[in-house]
Order: sequence, then structure tokens, then C-alpha cells
Amino acid sequence: MYQALKLPLDQCHRFINADGTLKHTIDEQEFPLLLECYKAMMQIRIFDKKCVSLQRTGRFGTYPSVLGMEAIGIGVGKAMEEEDVFVPYYRDQATQMLRGVSLYEILMYWGGDERGADYQNCRQDLPNCVPIATQCTHAAGVASSFKIRKEKRVAVCSLGDGASSKGDFMESLNLAGTWKLPMVFVINNNQWAISVPRHLQSGAERLADKAIGAGMPGEQVDGNDVYAVYRAVKRAVDRARAGKGPALIEAISYRLCDHTTADDASRYRANEELEKAWEFEPVKRLRALLENKGLWNESQELAWAEHCQANTDKAVELFLNTEAQPPHAMFDHLYAELPTQLEEQYATLLARHHA
Repeated sequence: MYQALKLPLDQCHRFINADGTLKHTIDEQEFPLLLECYKAMMQIRIFDKKCVSLQRTGRFGTYPSVLGMEAIGIGVGKAMEEEDVFVPYYRDQATQMLRGVSLYEILMYWGGDERGADYQNCRQDLPNCVPIATQCTHAAGVASSFKIRKEKRVAVCSLGDGASSKGDFMESLNLAGTWKLPMVFVINNNQWAISVPRHLQSGAERLADKAIGAGMPGEQVDGNDVYAVYRAVKRAVDRARAGKGPALIEAISYRLCDHTTADDASRYRANEELEKAWEFEPVKRLRALLENKGLWNESQELAWAEHCQANTDKAVELFLNTEAQPPHAMFDHLYAELPTQLEEQYATLLARHHA
């Protein structure tokens, strides 16, 4: 897969190979962390599968799966501190879950209910950003506030490979480098900007090299290796917290799913490429490593899968039984004082609801 796409993976930082063996030594004290990562990756994969099922059966809105990209989201989430601020794009359910966003809240958001963005935890994290790359400018603003206030906090902004071609990203990158903001950009390079393959998106050999013009370090890691992602993001976050400025990390993965449930990826990519990509996927490789170390076995796998399914089913039941808001609720949080031109529309909806 990677060779066919001509990606320079020999330059990528990796600890865990595709077969679960180690390319570089990992300290034994880090394995409890890897076990936590694996459990979280299993939970988000089981939950993600259910979300797709809900959409296919007409009980859910358009949904962007994270299949094949779990290691990036979990690695980022584990590297952040509670006081940091996460600025996501629309494929960040894994990180959000670790940050404290409940499965129920994720369901509510993608089910079309804005209450799903009113997080009970991590209340300063930003909600999902569906427009491409605009969250980068928001993150730069958040990081600027940290610097002005002299707070030891970091803004972590995630984006896809397609977003790295947008002006919003380049301008934010330049600003972060010029002002030395406490900020970390993480590119989930899953090889596809909807139907546009990576090699048609940018002439840069590595997306991480876009950091050079902004005067910040850029690093490319194997996005299917959760420990490599964690280490790279943790190092960048710690550096930013210490006042040494921003960094850019490109995590190479592969989108094993459609772009969203409104997409059909079989129309633009070969089945052979997809089948090859499954050999590199992140969950299987981490499980193999943990089993080789005697930290995981089949009975634990079955028990944890049952636990994750129960968590998912509980959240889904709560979501499906949540009463929808009335239509006029769309006006309630837009303005402190409703503009005159909207008062008639609000009154009309209110009257119809109570008719």
C-alpha cells in the first residue's frame, strides 16, 4: 500500500511495526500506557461501527468514520494535559472521548442536536469544525490568548491532509511560527481528501515539510503506531508549554472507510489498495505487541469487547430516547437579543409548535 503511494515511510518515526514487533525499544514502564491506549482504541472502533450502522438504518445523520485512524486520535489525546485546549476537525471522536466527551454527546452531535457540543467535561475544548481548515485560525487565537495571559497551556489543532492545502492552514501556520505560539498542529494524513489522493493534493514530498517556511519543527510519524504518535505529540506539547513555540506533526495513516457515510470510496480507489492497507492497521498491531509481551489474551479481548459494546449500547439507547428540541430552539442561542428581522420568524415557529 504505502509503497504503491510512494510515501517515504523510511523517514517516519515508528516504534511498533505492522506485525507487532518493535523497531525501537519501548521502556517497560510505558506498557501500562499502551494497554490503556489499546482499550481506548477498541472502544472507539466498536462505537464507530455502531455509528455507521445507525446511519445506514436511518437513525443517524451523515457520519465521518475513524476506521483505520484510531491510533492518531488516541495518541493525541494521551499526550495532552487536562488544561490544554483541543481544536478538532470532524474526524476526532477518539481524542474527544479521551478528553471527556461522552459517547452520548458524540451521538447527539452527529444526530443533528447542538446539545451534543455542550460538553459536560473539557468545556473549553472547541466543538467539531466541519468547514475545512477554519479550525486552524481558531486554534491560533486560542494559543494567542494563552501567550498573552502567560498561561502554561497549549492549543492542539488537528486537521486532515486535504486541509493542509488550504490558506487558513498556511496562514495559521505562519502566524504561529512568527508569534511563537504555544500550539501544535497534527495532520491526519489518511491519503484522501474525499476522492483526491495525496499525490494530487500537494507537490511537497512530506506535508511535515510545510513547517519549514513557518520556522517551526515538522515531524512525520507512522500514524498506525499509537506510541509513535503519542511520543511525537507529547514532545511537541511539552516544548510549546515551555515557551519554545509551535510544531507540526504529520501522522501517516490510511482511511479504511468512506470519507463519510455520504461517500462511496469504491468509485475512486482500488479494492486491492484497501485490502493491502488493512495489513498496516493500528488496532491489530498493538494487540499483537501486547500479546507478545503477555499483557493481553483472547479471554481479555472478549471481555473488553463486551464491555465496550455495553458502553456503546447504553449511549445509543439514551440518544434514541432523547426528546428532540422544538424547531424554535434554533433561535435560542444565536443572539443575546433577537434581531427585529427574526422576531416574526421566531413567533411563527412558536405559534405552530403550540398550535
